[in-house]
Amino acid sequence: MAFAFDLVFQLGWWGVAFAAVFALGASLVSYWNSDKVALSLSHAVPADRPEYARLYNLVEGLCIASGLPRPKLYIVNDPAPNAFATGRDPNHASIAVTSGLLEKMNRIELEGVLAHELSHVKNYDILVSSIAVCLVGVVAALSDIGVRMFIFGGNRRNNNSNQDGNIIMVILAFVVILLAPLMAMLMQLAVSRKREALADVSAVEMTRYPPGLISALEKLRDDHTEVKTSNRATAHLWIEEPMDHYEGDDKKKSRWSHLFDTHPPLEDRIAALREM
Repeated sequence: MAFAFDLVFQLGWWGVAFAAVFALGASLVSYWNSDKVALSLSHAVPADRPEYARLYNLVEGLCIASGLPRPKLYIVNDPAPNAFATGRDPNHASIAVTSGLLEKMNRIELEGVLAHELSHVKNYDILVSSIAVCLVGVVAALSDIGVRMFIFGGNRRNNNSNQDGNIIMVILAFVVILLAPLMAMLMQLAVSRKREALADVSAVEMTRYPPGLISALEKLRDDHTEVKTSNRATAHLWIEEPMDHYEGDDKKKSRWSHLFDTHPPLEDRIAALREM
């Protein structure tokens, strides 16, 4: 992105340096604050211990069994069953569950879902996923700035480059600026899909009871309620795709929507667990 900006707008070495510092600053900010951003975007509130005693008991039991410190627990007031983990390490982790998940899952199923989220914490997936939330947004913001600069002043700045025969390089650089958010999103999705499959396996190792998580995933598969507070920036954090894309009234997923899924298909995840 930095070199593309330099080619299009001729910012010089200081422009590239500024972009590098900007990216480093964004990484540091996301490292320390991405969990707060994810929880805020999801409208999560701290879980009251007396009211959600079952949730606390299950998490504490799993933490004792896996040797993890208990994460902070949050509730998202939403009828869609779902959950996510966030934070930068096991000592600064948080798990948020929807009210719909607590209502629709029995104890064994809820334990499987919580084990899945704790596996993200144990495998440090939460750090990778949380930073991805901010960095994909940074790339998108840079792309938007680049497009606006090109529209309102790019032609005048690039007249000399065009006369020197560099117009092709400028066009290619501008294409990079346009496509950078898509490339960043695809990398985010690739990481998310692999981490989700790994967390399923780790969860079963934690509970030593595959049917619990299998049953939970089957309920998630059959429930088509969307999380109201979900968005593309945080979609990869949830245990399943929080935003479904349907084609028609038969509730079949659009073929093209799979290209931008943040998770492997639930059927594939269930099949993999049944083989364990």
